[in-house]
Amino acid sequence: MTFSIAARCPRTGQLGVGALTARPAVGKLVAHVYSGRGAVATQATPNPFLAYDGLPLLGEGRSPQDVLTELLARDPGREVRQVGMVDRQGRSHAFTGSRTKDWAGHRTGPGYAVQGNRLVGPETLAEIVRVFEHSGELDLAERLVLAIGAGEEAGGDRHGARSATVTVIGVQPYPLWDVRVDDSGHPARELRRLHGVFREEVLPTIQGMPTRDDPMGEAARQALGAQIGHETPSDAGNRLPSTMAPREAL
Repeated sequence: MTFSIAARCPRTGQLGVGALTARPAVGKLVAHVYSGRGAVATQATPNPFLAYDGLPLLGEGRSPQDVLTELLARDPGREVRQVGMVDRQGRSHAFTGSRTKDWAGHRTGPGYAVQGNRLVGPETLAEIVRVFEHSGELDLAERLVLAIGAGEEAGGDRHGARSATVTVIGVQPYPLWDVRVDDSGHPARELRRLHGVFREEVLPTIQGMPTRDDPMGEAARQALGAQIGHETPSDAGNRLPSTMAPREAL
């Protein structure tokens, strides 16, 4: 049915989720990220409250293992759930219920949790982990796109694939990346194409939006012709190359 990766970038602190499934709209069903708290992927028979209730607990500094242990203990449907969780420190934990459909399992490591069900076998997760671990020099969104593509090539979902997503958040409360393929015969390939479109045509707009430290935002500053005399404060979690100027107004 689904495989996913919840992850954190140690260089920027960005948090994100990448996922692919045989059903439509995986981005709506699986991925949850919150700036300064963590990233959660909930799947198989999804329970969004594992994210909605879990992310505030991560924000209090509790570990993913402690949070999932508490939340799953009071979830009567836990044996058909699958969930991966990463916090702002890069700590990770995952759970696969005993009645999740085969092949099902998970892998965790520093800064990531990878999980899948109804797969051809464990090699799918192994390839996702391999690609993610060996691409640390890239931005988190790029790493997630590559990992999802690698998982599909390794066998992926034994029922075929239909939708894919990558969502990444930086230090601002709004997403830096939110790329979704809701219904396609080749979702991983389409995700890769849309990733390029998003980088060229959407990220510059996001770069120019207001931040907590810069309530005007670079786009408004340019539109108004204001000469503020200071540079937008550095925002490592949301920073893009300076050559990518904000786009025109929508």
